[in-house]
Amino acid sequence: MTVSPASPQETAAGRDLCRATAIRRISARIIEAPTTRQHKLSNTSVRHQGYIFVTVELENGVTGFGEGSTLGGPRWAEESVEAMKANIDAYLAPALIGHPACLAEAASLQMERAAKRNYTAKSAIDMALLDATGKTLEVPAHVLLGGAVRTSFEAVWALASGDAAQEVEEALEMIRRGWFRRFKIKLGFADPQTDLARLAALQAALPAGTPLVADVNQAWSEAECIRHLPALRDLGVSLIEQPIAAGQTAASARIAARSEVPVMMDESVSTLAEAARESAAATGSVLSLKLCKHGSAHTLKRVAGIAAAQGVQLYGGCLLESSIGAAGHLQAFATLPRLEWGTEQFGPKILVEDLVTEGLRYADFQVHLPQGPGLGITPNPEVIDKYARKE
Repeated sequence: MTVSPASPQETAAGRDLCRATAIRRISARIIEAPTTRQHKLSNTSVRHQGYIFVTVELENGVTGFGEGSTLGGPRWAEESVEAMKANIDAYLAPALIGHPACLAEAASLQMERAAKRNYTAKSAIDMALLDATGKTLEVPAHVLLGGAVRTSFEAVWALASGDAAQEVEEALEMIRRGWFRRFKIKLGFADPQTDLARLAALQAALPAGTPLVADVNQAWSEAECIRHLPALRDLGVSLIEQPIAAGQTAASARIAARSEVPVMMDESVSTLAEAARESAAATGSVLSLKLCKHGSAHTLKRVAGIAAAQGVQLYGGCLLESSIGAAGHLQAFATLPRLEWGTEQFGPKILVEDLVTEGLRYADFQVHLPQGPGLGITPNPEVIDKYARKE
């Protein structure tokens, strides 16, 4: 006779946990945190980073925190902080009141029924549920995701002011501090020749062999890629990120096939279906993972698994998260069997003030997984209040 395993609600301990972690309240605040310098992309530029800061209160009195990040409003993706707050308040939070935080997969299904897409808003809530459940059980969030296979990550810093001299100074300071020795250069906000000249100046000024990632942010056409990708190779670029617009699968596959430098998919892959389609079409040999694209830590892991099954290597992306969002990413990244390209969770270091009492540790050119239950970090209420948008 086959005996079906009991669900969490069918055991005494499971019933107790579900009651204890039932969600009492979910609230969302808009945070506008100033950055230390201008951060430019192909279609926008920011001096303040926008976050949705989510608080989840459980019936046992435990509070979990999560964060969703945008870049300059609904320009990088369709969500803005205003839209996230509106949809959390009106649709996502009401769907989860009374639901056990420990049943994260079921919570994702509830949110999917309440609102389509809205991946960043959902990921912020999911992060807070993991934080609250981890605190309840007194375990790090990565334990709830399968357990860590690494506790530190090779870190990547993004250079995106557009001023080559300033960027050289910034990069050398990061090396001197022992924080970063790999750099991503944002391209696409100038014409290709200007971008290539800036990249050449950086390459000449940095120590020989410094790994460089070129992020074109969907700014080039296929013709421009054919013309300019060889120059990126000659300048020592080790990885090229999303050179043309997402959705151009056939053209992306042709570009990846021609390029002697690996091409990384980013904006083109959010969903499981997109991961399967783009990986099978060979539009890139590396994939950037971000919670804000995938909607939850569990979905991020499924996207990573689909890509890895096709031989695609993995890169831990970011969207300038504070230590709150960065910690959420690291908890998920720590559980991936492979993360060949490390992570660019540099966001906490670009903020004038981080949003936590004690930020992530950067040392020996690594960013280190925070210790402690849940996300392993504690938001700073004074800083949160300081930068919260007044309703």
